[in-house]
Amino acid sequence: MLDSDDDNSSVSSTSTMRSDRMSVSGTEEVQLEKDTLLDEALDALYEKRGSTREKALSSIIEAFNNTLQHQFVEKKFATLLHQCLSSIKRGSSREIALASHAIGLLALTVGYGENSREILEESVAPISQALKSGFDSSKIASLLECLAVITFVGGNDPEETERTMQIMWQIVHPKLGSNVVATRPSAPIITAMVSAWSFLLTTMDGCSLDSKKWQQSISYFSTLLDKDDRSIRIAAGEALALILETGSLEKFSSEAKGSNDGSREEYIHLQGLKGKILNQVRNLSVEAGGKGSAKKDLTSQRNLFKDILEFLEVSSYFLL
Repeated sequence: MLDSDDDNSSVSSTSTMRSDRMSVSGTEEVQLEKDTLLDEALDALYEKRGSTREKALSSIIEAFNNTLQHQFVEKKFATLLHQCLSSIKRGSSREIALASHAIGLLALTVGYGENSREILEESVAPISQALKSGFDSSKIASLLECLAVITFVGGNDPEETERTMQIMWQIVHPKLGSNVVATRPSAPIITAMVSAWSFLLTTMDGCSLDSKKWQQSISYFSTLLDKDDRSIRIAAGEALALILETGSLEKFSSEAKGSNDGSREEYIHLQGLKGKILNQVRNLSVEAGGKGSAKKDLTSQRNLFKDILEFLEVSSYFLL
């Protein structure tokens, strides 16, 4: 009986080892197949036909969304980055949006370090240029999201973040030259800009920005609270909440009040702005509906502005 048990144990052990080897072999084959598909997609980015490149970018995005592609990125980082940048420079709006998405995923995959620094340094110029060409909302939103992600991952100092935020700001406040005609951005573009700008604001020390830029942004976001589009109002409310949380408005108001260099008008302006924002927030927290086409977001808006109002009502600055 003992011999029989030993034999059974040996057979079971051998079977388990064989099963493990088959499992490992199967996993390696699956990974090899995935790597092959990624290599083929990367090669397809060299094709002249735009639809082929778009399909390849979609495949790359799907692969990165499903699995961390560390091995592939380690070998093909530079090639993938430069081909995506090439798509941003020459592609259709859809191709640009896909390439932007892929670059963002690439930055998240490599993480903070030399590679993410390279992504930021190489991408800012072509992305900035693409933001100026056309106003397709999907393309602009993807470019802004990409810019926010690569700055968040690859940025080293506040100056770089502020530079990116300024690029975003110019989407809604462009520098107009003699041959430039102002174009009013659509609601989705405004919402995307405010959201991307706010995301980077979370990484900034509010005191590092000068008072004029803060006042400009606060005034602009206050005007957005009166827009008919609910998504704009929600994005602007979130941005204002972040700004107010830093205490920047209170800081600049105190500086203006105590200044002797003609800042009295600035102080009065800030006090008026404070009252305006408080009234806007209070009204939006109890809005009955009908203002804005997307009623599904009404509850989200009410909840957001109720939270902001609660914060303001306990703020010593807003109680003054």
